[in-house]
Amino acid sequence: MTVPKADTLDGAAFARAMRSGIHRVISDQDDLNRINVFPVADGETGTNLSLSLGALLPLLDQPDTQRLGPLLVLIADGLLDSARGNSGAIMAQFFQGLGDAAGEQDHFTPQTFGAAVALGSDYARDALSEPREGTILSVIGAFADALQKGADGSFPALFDAALPAVETALGNTTGQLEALRKAGVVDAGAKGFVDWLRGVHEYVTAGRIAPRPDLSTLNDGDAIHATVGEADGYAYRYCTECIVSGTDIDRRKLREALAALGDSLVLAGTKRKAKIHIHVNEPEAVFDVGRRYGSVSAEKADDLRRQAHASHASGRHFAVITDSAADIADGDMERLDIHMVPCRIQFGNRGYLDKVSITSREFYAELESNPVHPTTSQPAPGEFRRQFQFLASHFRDVLSINLSGAASGTLEGARSAAARLDAPGRVHIVNSLNASLGQGLLVVFAAECAAAGMRIDRTIERVEALVPETRTFGLLKDLSYAVRGGRIPRWAGLLTDLLRLTPVIRTTPDGRVTPSGFFFGRQNRIRRFVRHLVRRVDTDRPVTLGIGHAACPDDALELERQLREQLPNVRRLTQAELGTALGVHGGPGTLIVAIQPYSEPDPAGDATTDD
Repeated sequence: MTVPKADTLDGAAFARAMRSGIHRVISDQDDLNRINVFPVADGETGTNLSLSLGALLPLLDQPDTQRLGPLLVLIADGLLDSARGNSGAIMAQFFQGLGDAAGEQDHFTPQTFGAAVALGSDYARDALSEPREGTILSVIGAFADALQKGADGSFPALFDAALPAVETALGNTTGQLEALRKAGVVDAGAKGFVDWLRGVHEYVTAGRIAPRPDLSTLNDGDAIHATVGEADGYAYRYCTECIVSGTDIDRRKLREALAALGDSLVLAGTKRKAKIHIHVNEPEAVFDVGRRYGSVSAEKADDLRRQAHASHASGRHFAVITDSAADIADGDMERLDIHMVPCRIQFGNRGYLDKVSITSREFYAELESNPVHPTTSQPAPGEFRRQFQFLASHFRDVLSINLSGAASGTLEGARSAAARLDAPGRVHIVNSLNASLGQGLLVVFAAECAAAGMRIDRTIERVEALVPETRTFGLLKDLSYAVRGGRIPRWAGLLTDLLRLTPVIRTTPDGRVTPSGFFFGRQNRIRRFVRHLVRRVDTDRPVTLGIGHAACPDDALELERQLREQLPNVRRLTQAELGTALGVHGGPGTLIVAIQPYSEPDPAGDATTDD
């Protein structure tokens, strides 16, 4: 144990104090999620702060931490990259102020530390378009005031005097905001800052670093659910974030342009790098504004309504999540609270979050008009990890059903994220060996099992039994888009056009997408596609069908009509707009059909119940 000096705080000591504070926040993340009601009751403040601050831990391990000023610059810049949610962005701006105040100093004295915290408090308040008392701003301000009053003492004396004042300010938040008063809780972001300060206090006064918690035990036993707030009725649906990088960002004008789009705006950073956090209904509008001031990266848009439903869920032992390669009807997504990690779509230098910042309809319009053929890329493991950590803080288990590992690296990204999570054994990854509607049918069945109260082990057993029996077929108008994307040689496209062939594709049992045949001519393509499908289905067996279309809803309705005529045992049929996983290669006019043996959840079949 290294006891810090009483009158100075150098870079190495500050790094150890930071580590202690971060450990405290991570330890308390479940309770922070539970009491999170402002600005929205999405149950995510603890997860956001843990991810924001936890990303700094490797940086604090670096050996060259003796010089305080450069260390604080690294911390501030690292937090801009990792900051999540309102409180994470505000903390990033707070540390931006500390870094600017420290400059090139090698250490803090009580006086210079007090001045730095005061500047950090000003920076944090200036980052918000509408600063409110009763939030994290109040406790940061109380900390700054307390330090100013006791700046002549030693660091232990300074923190001993400041901590009670900050804890009093935390208690006062309950009466400062109506949402907190109704719920009878303190502000979650404010409590997170106090948690961090308690960890720092422990090191500064006693030389102890609070231990890093074992997150596998934090949410052991019954799932933690938010006890307050409403899941619906938000004015804005998406918690949207991105980073804008430039040479001379006019943050005042950027803030003004963003303020008209939504609420809960936090703009942190510098003239070179700014972090945007805002709640909106149209995430792409935020990214468009950002592009006017620099290059945009790290786009994120979380569905606040779905997160709120998760934090209020009851009777479910696990959550279900997938990637946006799965095509699922909007009604099923809403009804079953299915979570989704978006893939990325890139048209030249313009990027989108699949099904979030660009809809399927917008995608096909862009695909037809843009001479640049798009590329798709899998979500980064960090995006999976962030969502897994949020869901694991509200559910005992998380089930992720992903795009076939033979078609994409998405599955491995999910596995990598699950392996890095401090919750071993609680995130379960299933290879769908499918794509599009087939992947979607497996996800919907798993979510039905969750809603019925089934246990995770029995659900995985049922889902894995359905995987080899779930088949996906696609009818393409031609191969022109597959040729544009480089999936098919140009000569093959020319040959199919010359012979007027209509291609059909399918998924194989090992998860590949391959040709299933061709029709000569392009007349009566739907009728011939139905005949192709019926020959490959046991017509006496009850089935679930999924139909997807790429900007051709009338064709999808005709396909449904003919399938119902030919397959009398269709027990469930859903339609969805076709996404990018297969649509980017098939183009407008593509039709997809997924077929799965009909199955129902059987919670009564669980051998044991959860205590």
